[in-house]
Amino acid sequence: MMIETAVVVEYLMPSWWEIKLAVAASVFVIVSYWFFTFQGGDGGSGYGYRSPLLENSDDGILDDKDKMVQLKGDLQTYSPYLIKVELLAAKNLIGANLNGTSDPYAIITCGSEKRFSSMVPGSRNPMWGEEFNFSVDELPVQINVTIYDWDIIWKSAVLGSVTVPIESEGQSTAIWHTLDSPSGQVCLHVKTIKLPVNSSRGINGYAGANARRRITLDKQGPTVVHQKPGPLQTIFNLLPDEVVERRFSCALERSFLYHGRMYVSAWHICFHSNVFSKQMKVVIPFGDIDEIRRSQHAFINPAITIILRMGAGGHGVPPLGSPDGRVRYKFASFWNRNHALRALQCAAKNYRAMLEAEKKERAESALRAHSSSIGGSRRRAKAPEDTASKPEKLQAFIKEEVLVGIYNDVFPCTAEQFYNLLLSDDSSFTNEYRSARKDTNLNMGQWHAADEYDGQVREITLRSICKSPMCPPDTAMTEYQHIVLSADKKKLVFETVQQAHDVPFGSYFEVHCRWCAETSGENSSVLDIKAGAHFKKWCVMQSKIKSGAINEYKKEVELMLDVARSCIKSHTAGGEIHNSSSSPTVIQEISYHRLG
Repeated sequence: MMIETAVVVEYLMPSWWEIKLAVAASVFVIVSYWFFTFQGGDGGSGYGYRSPLLENSDDGILDDKDKMVQLKGDLQTYSPYLIKVELLAAKNLIGANLNGTSDPYAIITCGSEKRFSSMVPGSRNPMWGEEFNFSVDELPVQINVTIYDWDIIWKSAVLGSVTVPIESEGQSTAIWHTLDSPSGQVCLHVKTIKLPVNSSRGINGYAGANARRRITLDKQGPTVVHQKPGPLQTIFNLLPDEVVERRFSCALERSFLYHGRMYVSAWHICFHSNVFSKQMKVVIPFGDIDEIRRSQHAFINPAITIILRMGAGGHGVPPLGSPDGRVRYKFASFWNRNHALRALQCAAKNYRAMLEAEKKERAESALRAHSSSIGGSRRRAKAPEDTASKPEKLQAFIKEEVLVGIYNDVFPCTAEQFYNLLLSDDSSFTNEYRSARKDTNLNMGQWHAADEYDGQVREITLRSICKSPMCPPDTAMTEYQHIVLSADKKKLVFETVQQAHDVPFGSYFEVHCRWCAETSGENSSVLDIKAGAHFKKWCVMQSKIKSGAINEYKKEVELMLDVARSCIKSHTAGGEIHNSSSSPTVIQEISYHRLG
């Protein structure tokens, strides 16, 4: 009897495996309930990074055929007009689902810019209230609005589209536009603003696609750097110089979690997923990010929410909506959410710092070019005492921190002779040296005083021969020169900034050089030469370019010194060498505070 009872009990009691299965199923049901009930919210809140600037295929998912023109955060890129499109609502849309409803979202296109609205689940009369900003160079333009029905697995179906012409600046009232489909209308409010000439769209919060990265063919040069493309190029078609700095395994929250990988570069946060053969690609420029904060998915899964600024719109996949009109993307299922959050916040701060550094560098380059231009020679040189009395306003011509020593030896002339025979406006040294290199199209400006720098400056343009295998046969080059002779004429500082225009990444760096000649005898001086590569912004081949530039300049110094010695020797043989300056106003004498 006892044996029979034990058998019955063993038969009725569940096994340990059945208990675990029941618990797992219960947890799944609870999670599913919370997910579908609260998928519209953040699912949690937290503190995170906040930006300091409160500033393409048939199914609407960006595919490889859409060559995205990714434009880096150039705050000096301007467009005359800003078009603000407010997507208010739609009504009487086609019911694409089996229950007679739709899951509509819109793609708004203006020129080459494409923005995604959020998806409204289970509605034929969605309410959006979202704004999209587009910057255009001229009017008229056309705004295209296409509404799709989101599908978890299959291709999104088109519910209708409409094209609205924008012919002049001004503001329209909210207008219902009929879609080119059997049923449906969309309500749009369009406002066109003419921007001030000197305004910066990035600073004003209008930094759309055109303000992110503009690299035209004439600026890129005729050559291409051949390197193995990474995922940012093969998946997202970003530019070759953009590399992955961080990557994370995570999932994008939509109707359910689409698992994939997140790639973080200096300019974008990218996400790619391929679930059930449905490609999901999101490309979020750092310039469009307003906040990066911690959140929760279904209350139990730590997540990160990236909130975009007002008017930015979604990029690549319909984002999640919010009551304040800012769209957002939520990513969950990180291995370490807090680590990923800190990495994203750090990348966003580095992006802002990089833009500020580039902005400062552009201002310095523009100042140098303005001061050294040929037209600047018409300005009247100020008296030496005026320059010495206002040292706080003087600018550094080169970046001393990048310089490394490449030559230090005795040279057969004094500092004053060095200027008179090699660097003065009447000297033939520069022509002879450039001819020895077989450079062409040499155009030299005259030495003249500059308000921003002590001493004298001038500008030289030419086409220079390139010997690097990565470069074209020759390149257009601009060289800004700066010279200072001490009051006792025993110390000379000659500085140059070289900018090559047609080489790969030519706009990213400059070659800075300093020649310092200090008289040590009756006809001799100690010549010290330093050079280095100054990078105005980071690039993928920075270390290689830096070492290559220094090594190349070392070779050029040997040729320059040979030509200089030959020039001095010819003048010495002709009895023309002298120690007095033929034109006292050519060199501006200054105090030793600059040369010490």
